Amino acid sequence: MAMTITHASSLTDAQLLSEIPRLAGGEREATVALIAHLAEFDARRLFEGEGFSSTFKYCLEVLRLSEDAAFNRIEAARAARRFPVVLDMLTAGTLSPTTTRMLGRHLTDDNHAALLAAACGKSKQEVEQLLAARFPQPDVLPSVRRIPVPKTTVTEPLTASPTVPKAGTETVAPPVTAAAAPPVPRPVVRPIAAERYEVRFTATAATREKLRRAQDLLGHAVPSGNLAEVFDRALTLLVTDLERKRFAATKRRGKSPGQSEDSRNIPADVERAVSERDQRGCAFVAPNGRRCGERRFLEFHHVIPYAAGGKPTVDNIQLRCRAHNRYEATLFFGPGREYGGLGDAITRSGTGNSSIGGPGHAGTPATG
Repeated sequence: MAMTITHASSLTDAQLLSEIPRLAGGEREATVALIAHLAEFDARRLFEGEGFSSTFKYCLEVLRLSEDAAFNRIEAARAARRFPVVLDMLTAGTLSPTTTRMLGRHLTDDNHAALLAAACGKSKQEVEQLLAARFPQPDVLPSVRRIPVPKTTVTEPLTASPTVPKAGTETVAPPVTAAAAPPVPRPVVRPIAAERYEVRFTATAATREKLRRAQDLLGHAVPSGNLAEVFDRALTLLVTDLERKRFAATKRRGKSPGQSEDSRNIPADVERAVSERDQRGCAFVAPNGRRCGERRFLEFHHVIPYAAGGKPTVDNIQLRCRAHNRYEATLFFGPGREYGGLGDAITRSGTGNSSIGGPGHAGTPATG
C-alpha cells in the first residue's frame, strides 16, 4: 500500500518522533547505495553506451535528480571510490553528500585520514570553516561595481510588410519592451581562510551613496577608504545601538526605577541580567538535554506566566525564541488557549511575555 500523509496523521506524537529518524536512516542508506553504484557506473563510463556524454547528464535525464543533487552524489561517488571509508561515514551520517563533495577536491593519500576525521559529524558551514583554515585562499580585493542594465528591445509588428498610414491618421510606434532583468546575485558570506571571509551582496544606489559618505567622513581615520574597515565600524555602531534597545545593554549600570508589584513591565536591569545570563539566545532546554540557543526573534519569557502571578524578576524571566515561547504557553495553558482563560488578558504568545525589539519593548506584548 502506498504511503500517504493520512497514514502519518494517524500516528501519535511518540510514534511520529520514532518513525521520522527511522525513515531518515532508510533514506540515507538508499542514498549511500546509489552513490556506491554511481561510483562504479562512472568508472566504467556506462553513460556513453546509454547515449550520454557524462554521468552528470545521465543523472539529470534518467534518474531525474536536480543539478545540485546529481553534482553532490557524483563527487561523493568519486571520493568514495578513492577512499572507501567515505561510504561508511555517509552511512553513519557523519558525512553528507554535500560535505563529501566539498572535501573531495582536497583529499589525498597523505591527508585523507586526518581530514575526514576532522570533518566527521560537522555541518556544511563547519566544513567550510575547516577547509578555509587548512587550505586558505587569498583575500578578495574590495570592489564596488555597477550591475549592467539590459538594453530595451523593440517588438516588431507581426505584419508581413510595413503598412502606410492613411492621410489624417496617426502612426503608432511599435511597443518598446524592456528585456528581462538579469537575476540578482545571491548574497555570499564565505570563509576563505582562518578568521577571514568573503562578503558579497547587491546594494541600491542609495546604499552606495551612504557608503561613499561614510568613506568621506572617515577620511582621516581610514585614509584608504577600505570597505572592510568602513563596514566593520558601521556594524559596530549598529550592533551597539541594537543591543542597547533590545537587551538594555549599557556600560552605565544601575537599578531601574521602582514600579508597582503588579506591573507587567520588565525593568531594564532585569533585561540586562537575563540577556547576559542566557547569552542572548533561547534558553529552552528539551527533555533530551538539548538547548535551543536560537538568537533571532527572541522574547522575554515568564517562567511563571504573568497571568498566573509571575513577577518580572531575574529568576522568573528567561529568553525564548518565538517558537519556544509559544510552545511553553501551550504546555502551561493547553492547546488553543492563547489567552489562558485565567481571567486576566495576557499576550498573544500566551505567557505575558515581551518581544525584544522596537521602541518601548519592555512591557510591549509579543505579537507572536
